[in-house]
Amino acid sequence: MATQSKSVCIVGGGIAGLTAAYELHRQQQSGAGINFTLIESSNRLGGIVETHREQGFIVECGPDGWVTEKPWARELAEELGLGDQLIGSNDAERVTYVLRNNQLLAMPEGMRMMVPTDLDSLSTTPLFPAEARAAYAAELANADALKRNAPQQDESVASFVQRHFGSEVLRLIGAPLLGGVFGGDTHQLSVRAVMMPFVKMEQEHGSLIAALQARAKLNAGKPQQSIFTSLLQGTGALAEALIATIPEQQIRKQHRVLAIARKANGWEVTSEQVSNPQRETTHYDEVILALPVHRASELLAPISSEAAALMQMPSSSATIVAFGFNEDQNVAWPKGFGFLAPEGEGSQLLAATFCDNKFANRVPPGGKLIRAYFGGNNADLLSGPIAVPTAKAELEKILGPLPLPALTVQRHWPQALPQYGVGHLDRMAQLQQRIDKLGQLHLLGNGYRGVGLPDLIRDARATARTITQR
Repeated sequence: MATQSKSVCIVGGGIAGLTAAYELHRQQQSGAGINFTLIESSNRLGGIVETHREQGFIVECGPDGWVTEKPWARELAEELGLGDQLIGSNDAERVTYVLRNNQLLAMPEGMRMMVPTDLDSLSTTPLFPAEARAAYAAELANADALKRNAPQQDESVASFVQRHFGSEVLRLIGAPLLGGVFGGDTHQLSVRAVMMPFVKMEQEHGSLIAALQARAKLNAGKPQQSIFTSLLQGTGALAEALIATIPEQQIRKQHRVLAIARKANGWEVTSEQVSNPQRETTHYDEVILALPVHRASELLAPISSEAAALMQMPSSSATIVAFGFNEDQNVAWPKGFGFLAPEGEGSQLLAATFCDNKFANRVPPGGKLIRAYFGGNNADLLSGPIAVPTAKAELEKILGPLPLPALTVQRHWPQALPQYGVGHLDRMAQLQQRIDKLGQLHLLGNGYRGVGLPDLIRDARATARTITQR
């Protein structure tokens, strides 16, 4: 453990920056000689992790939970005293629908993303046309050839899915599923960056179906975890608990970092208060940039144009509109978690979540809560007053007439989802080499090593521990 006092500047108060601050404070309390300041340009902390609570509704304005099998978010929640607030998704009622020919058709049971474990289940659903069912059957039969011909280099998600299952499976399930998580074009997204477990399945089994069937046999009889995890009071409770642990005097909200400059013994950070543009330059031993990747790139450009160039990647926006209905409004939708709206099916939506079905404690007694999601170009076009009426109209085209909601919540998150293009992992390795050469600088956020809350939490804690231990 370091004994000499070290000053750290954390730029950005989203979940990554907050977690880094939390971990530094923990190390501080354990005797580490650490002083840190967290600088956030807006008037709130948490970034896109935000929960709106009103009239008994718990509305997620950003992510509604995290993938359970990644342990880092759960571990943090338990440390923060939220262990008794952890809830799993209602997997007993887990159905995902796909909009096809103006109908919501259920995906068969036992599917992981676009991969089925039971081919027989495909014959009972009208979701897949004959060509898709034939492609699934052929994928299992061609296991040896798929394994033998597995590419040694990165490729797009679209190429990977098409090689296994064809274009129709990609359009109906692959593209809208991955578009919802990564906000990207599957023809550009890197399969090794966003679907590495499936790449490893191909390398080992050839057939993804065979790989999942083998895993199902291994796990037979074992207790199954819920697929997703959240908190009783919403995912935002995690950010709120983090904020409560960080001393207020070490947080500077509504301050904008204008520049960073490398010095022989650390970094100079130039910032200004948003309401009072008077510049202030402060020296720090270490700097953590926990910013959206495009913003971090801007700060790095004058210092390392090579690093900034490696950080250039498209980012897509998200617009979320949630509608809450009371019991006496007699609103109903199918059991299940929600639906996907593939491109070409006549909807401006990317997806919608039946929030009251997916997690417990999201509505007042008898209430209903739905969250409509616009992605890509639609998210930016529908970021203003037109978003709410458009979302309601698009939902009504699919679900039928809806009454005026008791509660409406709207959020727009510009450039919130960086797109991991083909070759992303190699570029990030090169970027890390550049950052290491600069020294005492760290990059956190969803532009580098994963977009989910557990990934951000894992990286932030590891970075904070690295700083304190050297």
